[in-house]
Amino acid sequence: MRKQSEQQDLNHMSFSGPNLGYMMEMYDLYLENPSQLDEELQAYFKQNGSPAPEKEQDSSKGTIEGTDYSKVIASVQLADAIRTYGHLAADINPLNDREKDTNRIELDTYNLTKEDLEKIPENILITNSVPEVTTGYEAIQYLKKMYTQSIAFEYAHVHNKEEKAWLKNYIESGKLDETINKEKKESLLNRLIQVEGFENFVHKTFVGQKRFSIEGLDSMVPLLDEIIQAAVEKGAESINIGMAHRGRLNVLAHVLEKPYEMIFAEFQHSPSKDLIPSEGSIGITYGWTGDVKYHLGADRNVKKENSVKTRITLANNPSHLEVVSPIVAGYTRAAQEDRSNPGYPELKKESSLAIMIHGDAAFPGQGIVAETLNMSQLRGYHTGGSIHVIANNMIGFTTESFDSRSTQYASDTAKGFEVPIIHVNADDPEACIAAAIMAYEYRSKFGKDFVIDLIGYRRFGHNEMDEPMVTNPKMYTIVNKHDNVRKLYEKQLVEEGLLSADEAANMRESNQEQLQKAYDSVPKSEKDPDAVMDPPEKVVNPLDEITTSVGMDQLRQLNEDLLNWKDFNVFKKLEKILNRRQDPFTKEGKVDWAHAETLAFGAILQDGIPIRLTGQDSQRGTFAHRHLVLHDEKTGDEITPLHHINGAKASFVVYNSPLTEAAVVGYEYGYNVFSPETLVLWEAQYGDFANMAQVMFDQFVSSSRAKWGQKSGLVMLLPHGYEGQGPEHSSARMERFLTLAAENNWTVANLTSSAQYFHLLRRQAAILKREEIRPLVIMTPKSLLRHPQVSRNINEFTEGTFKPLIEHDEYGQQHKKVERLVFSSGKIGIDLIEKAANEENNDWLHLIRIEEIYPFPMENVKEIISRYPNLKEIKWVQEEPKNMGAWTFIEPRLIKSAPEHVSVEYIGRRRRSSPAEGDPTVHKKEQNRILTNAVTKN
Repeated sequence: MRKQSEQQDLNHMSFSGPNLGYMMEMYDLYLENPSQLDEELQAYFKQNGSPAPEKEQDSSKGTIEGTDYSKVIASVQLADAIRTYGHLAADINPLNDREKDTNRIELDTYNLTKEDLEKIPENILITNSVPEVTTGYEAIQYLKKMYTQSIAFEYAHVHNKEEKAWLKNYIESGKLDETINKEKKESLLNRLIQVEGFENFVHKTFVGQKRFSIEGLDSMVPLLDEIIQAAVEKGAESINIGMAHRGRLNVLAHVLEKPYEMIFAEFQHSPSKDLIPSEGSIGITYGWTGDVKYHLGADRNVKKENSVKTRITLANNPSHLEVVSPIVAGYTRAAQEDRSNPGYPELKKESSLAIMIHGDAAFPGQGIVAETLNMSQLRGYHTGGSIHVIANNMIGFTTESFDSRSTQYASDTAKGFEVPIIHVNADDPEACIAAAIMAYEYRSKFGKDFVIDLIGYRRFGHNEMDEPMVTNPKMYTIVNKHDNVRKLYEKQLVEEGLLSADEAANMRESNQEQLQKAYDSVPKSEKDPDAVMDPPEKVVNPLDEITTSVGMDQLRQLNEDLLNWKDFNVFKKLEKILNRRQDPFTKEGKVDWAHAETLAFGAILQDGIPIRLTGQDSQRGTFAHRHLVLHDEKTGDEITPLHHINGAKASFVVYNSPLTEAAVVGYEYGYNVFSPETLVLWEAQYGDFANMAQVMFDQFVSSSRAKWGQKSGLVMLLPHGYEGQGPEHSSARMERFLTLAAENNWTVANLTSSAQYFHLLRRQAAILKREEIRPLVIMTPKSLLRHPQVSRNINEFTEGTFKPLIEHDEYGQQHKKVERLVFSSGKIGIDLIEKAANEENNDWLHLIRIEEIYPFPMENVKEIISRYPNLKEIKWVQEEPKNMGAWTFIEPRLIKSAPEHVSVEYIGRRRRSSPAEGDPTVHKKEQNRILTNAVTKN
């Protein structure tokens, strides 16, 4: 234990940099475990708190003899408080309608005076050398200036020491306070004039029309300009932006350079497609049904000095505000990867950047934001850091912040992911530019996300027809009296003598002339617009039959490559299971579901088509069937056999996803849109988990082509089937996908054969680059994964192609005797085969399994029905309740296909609110009733 004399030395010793370093080390030990220190030190730290962080002491400054150490500690605590809590006192709110908290950073809060601080060397409080700072008091004033202006910071939650030090040094170096030159200031003012001028022109010209004005957050456009410029200079080949409708038209006009003429044409319902520039610098995609103008996206190509183009994309986005965030992340990952070689794709993080613009109500309010942030550092999803901009107008529709979130700031969600945050006053455009530069430099250095909380206001109501004084009178009394940022900044530049009031007026007048000229060139409104909204012919027509079989020699060699694990210790039990995959080639063995999938993947890679598969537990497979990634039982090392097959010409990845459905599906959809040549698959752990991604299916996967002309070939694997596992592990909600099925927008399949799965995957890969490309929804098996009836002989892989329906060959051969056709799909079709096998005299019965439910194989069904002259009844059999599954979709199609004298009836569970029983015994009894009714003659 420390002696009493040593304790007295502790209280009265003189302190230099090394002494403080020693105290810091002791304090770290105290925080880790107080019992490591003697009682006196424990008591000292308990009373005084943190010592100063270790700093390099300028020896010329000497020591601080005679200074009360408690004052040193207090000064360091004050400096840390300014860094941690300065944002609460900062000038970041343009309306100044919120009380600032300055108490935490006042001298008297720490029992300090100016005289106390003047005795303390400045380099104890700040590490950066600042010429105008020579005392501790000046250091504190400097820190207050850096941390409480119109730009403020939160980074105390960042745990990485290197990142934290970089952020602190960047802020305290004064870089954010550097003056920009006259040319830059004039350019910035001109940009603000363009932003304001566009909104004013639309407001006056198209009275009462919705535009979701940017006004109050005008500085967002120059902020985006700055991020984009920095990324282009760093060599980015693509920049992907996601945002909701607030300010979207202004971003389209000025960041994406969508011609004013096109936007004005959309406002007055004139032909706009003819106004797309012929040189192709801007790309606008349209579907056949279209979308409102503030949901549309665009592409713009920017040529750099070295002739390399940077593609800037604003993603299409419906009104489900934040769902575009993971989609934009998927765009970016796809743009960063080189998939041309086998193995993992090469990732070039600087080649693409994601910018996500969020609403202040949506950022904390919609869980998909947190899901996307959580993915940002995972190996299957990271993109080198996204820059997030919160377009913070301090209100959501009519709901103000105090009813919108439980946190101090809209940005607080990001703290849980250690993302640095800048709060910046949108009325200070120069601070906004400084924030943009810092955000990009941090992202570039550390490859991590960064948040800019751009705090402004909303000039009008949620849309321009709303009157916000009805619901938010206090806020809008202030807003109505508040000058916009263009006026404020113009006044600043005039006062600085950088331009005259007349010159500024001329800039505004010139902008209005440009807008008027664009408006005058727009064709007149169509009195009788074309109401025909038909899909392209290639979309409407059925898919041509595609050869998907693979030769025996190729499959045999492929299989050998997949089982060749040199010097790798596969878990013995698993090794035996996998080695059975030789049997279809050497014995009478059959190819089961997982084996068929792996062979399909291998052949697709040999065709030069990259593959990306993700999902919860997809490497092994939820049902321990897949094993695409093997683990050495001695070292834990991983090997992916598909990386080592001869003749592979493209990359393959399979990632276990986070426990997230909505964001992962959105990410994979975005990845696929940006990488249309890649076979992208998402697998649900259980099919019903797709519930959590329903918005992605509704707003993007099923309808994006009709709305925006955006193609996708995404494959969704949804384990489906009733095995008595209860409501949440039975149904993939097939009915939802069928309800959304129209205009050949996707394929919905429920398969019962490993060969069918093989051929369907191969077909999907073959059409990826075709006009006929569409997403693929597959109800995949669970209990049937290893079932003999589902496993197939190898000759079904070397011959044939995908069949939209399968007839059970053992029945229906005596055409005149057949009185009942039993149609089904998926697992229950196999159950019917087993049940019928136990019945005698089944020549009156025929079993047909529909494998491709949509597009429905109408002609095939009609042909089968036409064979049976004495047919009396058609039964549809399903496991799902009557109001679920395929019945509602199938019924009218079977009725249309059947002769008038033939009845079409349903066999299955009655209508229910829950998709399945919870008791396995009850399930078995109900299942047996269904099967018995289906195969027993009345």
